[in-house]
Amino acid sequence: MTQSSESVVPWWRNAVCYEIYVRSFADADGDGVGDLLGVTSRLDYLEQLNVDALWLTPFYRSPQADHGYDVADYRDVDPLFGTLADFDEMLAGAHERGLKVIVDLVPNHTASAHPWFQEALRAGRGSSARERYLFRDGRGPDGSLPPNNWQSVFGGPAWTRVEDGQWYLHLFDAGQPDLNWDHPEVGEEFESVLRFWLDRGVDGFRVDVAHGLFKASGMPDVEGLGPAGETLDATMTEWDRPYWNQPGVHEVYRGWRTVLDSYPGDRMMIGEAWVGSAEAMAHYVRPDEMHQVFNFHWLSTPFSAPALRRVLDETYAAVGPVGASPTWVLSNHDVVRTVTHYGGGDLGLSRAKAAMLTMLALPGSAYVYQGEELGLPQVDVAPEDRQDPTWLRGGGVGRDGCRVPMPWSGSEPPFGFSPGGPGEVRTWIPQPDWFRDYTVEHETRDPYSTLNFLTFALQQRRELVGGLSTTFEMLERGDDVVAFRRDGVDGARGLVCVVNCGTGDHPVDDLGTPVVLSAALAEGTGQLLPDSAAWFLS
Repeated sequence: MTQSSESVVPWWRNAVCYEIYVRSFADADGDGVGDLLGVTSRLDYLEQLNVDALWLTPFYRSPQADHGYDVADYRDVDPLFGTLADFDEMLAGAHERGLKVIVDLVPNHTASAHPWFQEALRAGRGSSARERYLFRDGRGPDGSLPPNNWQSVFGGPAWTRVEDGQWYLHLFDAGQPDLNWDHPEVGEEFESVLRFWLDRGVDGFRVDVAHGLFKASGMPDVEGLGPAGETLDATMTEWDRPYWNQPGVHEVYRGWRTVLDSYPGDRMMIGEAWVGSAEAMAHYVRPDEMHQVFNFHWLSTPFSAPALRRVLDETYAAVGPVGASPTWVLSNHDVVRTVTHYGGGDLGLSRAKAAMLTMLALPGSAYVYQGEELGLPQVDVAPEDRQDPTWLRGGGVGRDGCRVPMPWSGSEPPFGFSPGGPGEVRTWIPQPDWFRDYTVEHETRDPYSTLNFLTFALQQRRELVGGLSTTFEMLERGDDVVAFRRDGVDGARGLVCVVNCGTGDHPVDDLGTPVVLSAALAEGTGQLLPDSAAWFLS
């Protein structure tokens, strides 16, 4: 398992990037919704956390049907989040602190309020304006049936009928019509959008639904789906569907790479590409395409030594031949929080800390979702407070439980998220009372908190990573233990990481000096406890 060394390493290869879900990070104007000035107000916190970069979810003009992932204007800030001047102030403040800034780009679809789509509705059938989207006639004698059986990711049909009888495709919410990427104006527009934000000084882009964009020729039915979208063929996977991972996406990203490479400062892009295997993932990070892609296979892996080893093997087997660096991510704004994913309670927290420490020891870059540094579990949001279109369209409980606004201080809502005292501001999703035990203020005072653990681990990572080889060797420590070693370079000491996924204590006295522990070693024996991890210098 090796990665090639470079004389000058781009910043993103080993960066720890902190994801900011802007609506839920910090509210400066008191309306209960996070904003850009709220981000600016917390830059010192992020600097002290020892992260290297920030990824901001969409803050563009939007009707907010999918909380910003339905973009009406890609070149402006929605008043809900502030102004372009607020963005520039935030960006400058981040750069002053040595923090890079990555912004979200949403190319698969626009908002239905986007001027292009509104023009398409007015222009009618057969118009050039409609060719920028995927309008089709319906099936059946009167065209009253959708053009095919495709289903929205959020639940229900992926087609909506307009007044003149045609249907338009939306793989997500009806307020998010899919663009036609075979139309040249679409590609030209997004290259222009890239340059707009690069010219303002952003350091990179996170590309939403990077495996989308193109649809199979003729847009055939999905085989194995029933009339209500139910799966009839157990062998069919989500990744087999004719609207994901089509070959045309790679030419788009080659063009974008050319744009990025024309700017100074190692500008980068990372793709959200949900694909069926690590091998398919690697296609997006060939030398002339994206710089990185999220490794969702790590995120979805259970806390099991065989499963973790398998993901490591498959990841490096895939990215090694294309010369790419891996990424590691345990959570984001679309999935259940790590503590809950690993069982909840003390067990889930122990495993989450161990998995985080393991992730941070690996070569490559790591992505940390806001609130993970506090050990936040998933919130069970009351049905009447849920706002995710997945819930509203009948596609499931939705993602609101991982998007509840951050608790910063105090003992009652809004916990310092918004200005004002208890009861003066209602956050866009209500915060539970038990958040009082997870505030930044509370955890800062507790030397054994998750926040202080991760802050220290990130500090040690920053100090150590430059002296470690990008080669690592798996160590045999038993069936229930994952262990690997990274050698030191230029006289630096090497690092050994061990994670105990078993039920018994594991001896570690032969590994060197412990430097970071997710939990104290067993009293009396100095062994590594179950559901914990440690770094050793040797």
